[in-house]
Amino acid sequence: MNKIVKPVNANAQQEVCNVLAYLNEIAGKKVILGQHIQTMEQEELAFIYNVTNELPALCGFELLAYSPNINYRYCDRECLEEILSARGTLKKAWDWAEKHGLVTFTWHWFSPLHGKDKSFYTKNTTFNVEMAVQNGTDENKAILADLDYMAGLLKPFCDAHIPVLWRPLHECDGDWFWWGSKGAEVVKKLYRIMYGRFTNRYHLDNLIWVFNAAESSFYPGDDVVDIISIDMYPPPHCHTACKEDLQKISNFTTKEKIYAIGETGTVPDVHKIVEQGVPWTYYMTWSNDFGKTEKFSSKETLRKNYKGSDAVTLSKLPKLYG
Repeated sequence: MNKIVKPVNANAQQEVCNVLAYLNEIAGKKVILGQHIQTMEQEELAFIYNVTNELPALCGFELLAYSPNINYRYCDRECLEEILSARGTLKKAWDWAEKHGLVTFTWHWFSPLHGKDKSFYTKNTTFNVEMAVQNGTDENKAILADLDYMAGLLKPFCDAHIPVLWRPLHECDGDWFWWGSKGAEVVKKLYRIMYGRFTNRYHLDNLIWVFNAAESSFYPGDDVVDIISIDMYPPPHCHTACKEDLQKISNFTTKEKIYAIGETGTVPDVHKIVEQGVPWTYYMTWSNDFGKTEKFSSKETLRKNYKGSDAVTLSKLPKLYG
């Protein structure tokens, strides 16, 4: 029998407890299937449904267009197109919640200061995150203002008791995003600033805190992480149980934690995951060609995953909230 995994937020809503209890229950036995949605058109969901006659139980939504400090004056066409295509995704998240599906958010956080183009990339900003984690600096005031704004967008979900798998500062162990550009100690401080702001100041007690990295030195601590996740992009049509990736992140802690694949390009093999007892609780396929073409996963593989008895799709997901 699996041990009970309690939310790190002592004031977490019952719906958070429901989700974590369910994830803990299915670990090593079933896998929740998920899909990231980058745009309002949601072509990935249409593709999945047309192939499998099913929908994923988990849907991921992009919040980049809601970043408060997008520098529109210095955005190239590609950047503007990405912003415009993602604008309004919160409405889609509300629609998904009405179906009682699981919701997860990804936030490509545009630089709070000194950015151009896609300034969530380190190369497009001179923003010094090392200064941002020091109280009272201009950089610190800028990140707090951004967090306050985002908390306002998340608060209605909290008021409606909609649990959200919140995956902040994703891929923080890489230096390609500004939040990971100054190393592990800065990342841990920034994560804790966000956790404290959202939990203690704004009481976003509907958030399930999902840490996302592949390197243990970036782990901010058991007291602020509900789920440990990793992003992976295997070669096209290479479908495995991703056991080695699980072993890598299970070394982050000796405590009981839940594990997930935060992003993947090529889908894992759900049957192999369960057959080998690998405790992935969910995976989320990334958008674009990963989620709406056969370039990385064939229709046959998609059907195999979605039709398998080990898979949790939207139609098989128990009602955990609402």
